[in-house]
Amino acid sequence: MEFIYAIFVFLHLLGMAGILSGFLMQLITGSDKSPKVILHSSLLQLVTGLVLVGLAEMGDAEVDHIKIGVKLVVALAVAVVGVLNLRKPATGLAATAGILTVLNVGVAVFW
Repeated sequence: MEFIYAIFVFLHLLGMAGILSGFLMQLITGSDKSPKVILHSSLLQLVTGLVLVGLAEMGDAEVDHIKIGVKLVVALAVAVVGVLNLRKPATGLAATAGILTVLNVGVAVFW
């Protein structure tokens, strides 16, 4: 079970890296692929986060539901920004996705 949990943590962190790299790609180069990277990475992070919470609930770990709720709201906001950025790419939307991702990492680490 620990190996499965580690795989999902790995994928979750790849999702975070994808959002930040998509933000930087759009900011620096204005790449057409960066909105897709941001959207797919945000969805990867959302799904893997939900799986990680489910795995933690199945185990003996105690889960802080308020923290998870805050992280879920921020992750949903990043996904919505990713969809909006895909429809009409804008540097401001990419920056919003990047800032919200860093906020979510801060909540995960410092809460």
